[in-house]
Amino acid sequence: MDRTIYDAYLRLLHRELVPAMGCTEPIAVAYAAAKAARELSLLPQTVEIDVSANIIKNVKSVVVPNTGGLHGLAAAAAVGIIAGKPERELLVISEVSDAERERLSSYLKEADFTVRESTSDALFDIRITVSTEGHRASCRIAEDHTNVVEIEKDGVTLYSREAELCTPETSADKERLTVEGIVEFAESLCVEDVREVLDRQISCNMAIAEEGLKNPYGARIGQVVLDSDPTNSVTTRAKAYAAAASDARMGGCEKPVIINSGSGNQGITASVPVVVFARELGIEDERLYRALAVSNLVTLHLKSGIGPLSAYCGVISAGCGAAAGIAYLYGGGFEEIAHTVVNALAINSGVICDGAKASCAAKIASAVESGILGMQMFRNGSQFFGGDGIVSKGVENTIRNVNRVACEGMRKTDAEIIKIMLS
Repeated sequence: MDRTIYDAYLRLLHRELVPAMGCTEPIAVAYAAAKAARELSLLPQTVEIDVSANIIKNVKSVVVPNTGGLHGLAAAAAVGIIAGKPERELLVISEVSDAERERLSSYLKEADFTVRESTSDALFDIRITVSTEGHRASCRIAEDHTNVVEIEKDGVTLYSREAELCTPETSADKERLTVEGIVEFAESLCVEDVREVLDRQISCNMAIAEEGLKNPYGARIGQVVLDSDPTNSVTTRAKAYAAAASDARMGGCEKPVIINSGSGNQGITASVPVVVFARELGIEDERLYRALAVSNLVTLHLKSGIGPLSAYCGVISAGCGAAAGIAYLYGGGFEEIAHTVVNALAINSGVICDGAKASCAAKIASAVESGILGMQMFRNGSQFFGGDGIVSKGVENTIRNVNRVACEGMRKTDAEIIKIMLS
């Protein structure tokens, strides 16, 4: 494989598969709040939270970890101020003491919290402004969860740069992604290049899946899926473990996950089903690493044309990625994986994102189901063809069609979802 493309794909895996605790949108709010509070050096008495509508959508209903079951923007900002360690980025509130957790409850009553919808055109925009005793500081994050674009204190700009969805290097790396290139990368991969990052993904994401099955988080979708199938098939377990990990994550579990495309649910969906199938099939570690490279990169490829936040549920892309990885476990090459992706996209594209909450786990189960069905279709000599709805001839053309639906076609849908959620 061309070394330039190999290195680009490798960089993406190392950049994108990073740990985070909790739903990444409230964690980003906590991160911005922690950065702003650190500049102020005093406990803020006034906290202004200006965020884009999609941030409101994704924070409204999800439990913020290490808060004793609290949810919402004020709770996310408050825990970042009280206990946040901004140098840890998406693990900013992973170390909260009992004393800090106890202090949080009273702080939410003492301080004045104001939440406003941002006037920015960015779909992903967070500005936290904190003030006390005549001093004021703010931090703005835009386009991505840790992408700090501005820090101010007492009217002086301490840091500023243009808000960009990706760095030029990251954008160029993502533009190189193709399904054919991803399969070639997996085949030529030196597993030592990814062993550490993928071992971490396996360990973290399977641990939170086990946690979700052991304890009654959310709507207990993972356990419901298991209980519905007395045969305990591998497909059922793949769906159940992935859903259970989301059950725990959406329910405030304090275990970290390894994310993909800025999302813990997408990181879970792209990895857990592949691991479950590999263990069922007795697959050796080396082939599992290659399959996880396929699943993660296909997910990144599908999501890169949609963006981090939209009305299109991101786990649909990750379910396609997981199915591509499972197809690879079964010995599939480019043809099998390309048809798996097209079939899966034809089945479930268009599922809406109505924020982070318990039902995300059910959407994950559905995404994994449709992905596996797409794989089983081709393995059984069946497929969807160009001209069938939004399917076009060629996997890359179909991916572009889905991106168009998600970015352009569902823009008004997103606005209506947000109106309903805020009404």
